[in-house]
Amino acid sequence: MKILSATLLSLALIHTLSGAEDHPKLNVDLDERVIGEASTQQVVSYADVLDKATPSVVSVYTSRIVIGRSQQRQQVPELFRQFGIPVPQQPAESQRERRESLGVGSGVIISADGYIVTNAHVVTSGRGEAADEILVRLSDNSEYVSELVGFDSKTDVAVLKINTEDALPALTIADSEKLRVGDIVFAIGNPLNVGLTVTQGIISATGRNSRGILGPGAYENFIQTDAAINLGNSGGALIDVAGRLIGINTAIVSRSGDNNGIGFSIPARMALNVARNLIERGEVPRGLLGLFPKDLDRDMAEAFGLESTKGALVNQVQPDSPAERAGIEHGDIILRIDDIQIESAPQLRLVVSQTLPGSEVIVELIRRGELMKLPVILGSLDGSTATSEPVQEILKGVTLEALNQINRAELNFPEDIDGVLVKSVSADSPYGDREVLLDGMIILEVNGKSVSTPRDVGLSIKTGANRFYVWFEDKPQFIVLRIK
Repeated sequence: MKILSATLLSLALIHTLSGAEDHPKLNVDLDERVIGEASTQQVVSYADVLDKATPSVVSVYTSRIVIGRSQQRQQVPELFRQFGIPVPQQPAESQRERRESLGVGSGVIISADGYIVTNAHVVTSGRGEAADEILVRLSDNSEYVSELVGFDSKTDVAVLKINTEDALPALTIADSEKLRVGDIVFAIGNPLNVGLTVTQGIISATGRNSRGILGPGAYENFIQTDAAINLGNSGGALIDVAGRLIGINTAIVSRSGDNNGIGFSIPARMALNVARNLIERGEVPRGLLGLFPKDLDRDMAEAFGLESTKGALVNQVQPDSPAERAGIEHGDIILRIDDIQIESAPQLRLVVSQTLPGSEVIVELIRRGELMKLPVILGSLDGSTATSEPVQEILKGVTLEALNQINRAELNFPEDIDGVLVKSVSADSPYGDREVLLDGMIILEVNGKSVSTPRDVGLSIKTGANRFYVWFEDKPQFIVLRIK
């Protein structure tokens, strides 16, 4: 998998800068008509549509400030010594700042007052830290230093804000839920930093949610397209023949890094929901059902007396959770949340996460062959539905957290896995330089001893080489950490 930026970037948790504290309203132009209603004329060229849509797509350049020591102090004394001349007293070693490029991506103007949607991985470093400077270049080559309103790693959506005297050309946003396989689409962005480019294709599939592109605990619901997408297209627009935004281009499937005709875009409805929350709330609230779902295979469906594998099997219900209080039991097959049909466990997580905490939803399920409907008031994924040991930093730059009901549900870890979650690894951590420890790992054992709390990890490590047994990417493996 390749994430579409000039550099391969990992993601961070939701991050909001002080600029979003005022929580203004996001005003966008929505058009919920299907393609046939929005564009009824037969055309042989889409030039007019693209002339109107292309100015709404921008190029995004990110950089960070690197502070280094001046080398001049080392060179001058050596020159004096070679000729036997007394070395004069040297001034204090100077610190110099330099700007280092992080990458190139794209963005989409969604409101006339300057809000721009892009990908979170476009505006963050490899360790999930926000870029020091984000430069936005419009189609007329004018440039603006943008404010990072916020970003959400779980959906790979970020929001930028630029201030101009004139209204900006914002794209009209379509209802991406009405897309069909075969619809003609265009991808607009800045691939390989060659400048704004348009490619054409069709919708190849919708609802792609099991690729693991965004990492553990993410919420995926990609539109798949064969429109050519390459590095640098990240954050750019996927539009329909009416010139409306239907997706934010995000990733490709490729072993070489080049386009192979399999590209993924975040649906416009999903991106808009995240953007609106970041702008108006300063965060992305997510609903919590409080259970561990599992996909149904044919054997499992037959064992439950079902004719279809559609739905999500309730593998376990968390104690004192909204699901338990509503009467949901393990072994139930969830078929619908309100009027949304549930096809799989990942889709169930996605639908619940996009519903505001405190909302009442109707869960339709099958229990021992009987169809039932249960009202459930959703909790908050960021709320305290379980007690756990506080987050700790035992290893320098590594944030550890005991597994609990919340992070288990968020990251969808198997219930039989017990250990300590690596919540984050900072850029300056000595254990992240060679990607020894990674966000989302679970530490199972340290030097042969099982661990379940950060304190256990601290008590088990020793000076020198330490043998860590970890769970990562659905499999256990050994790694070595050398502790000084």
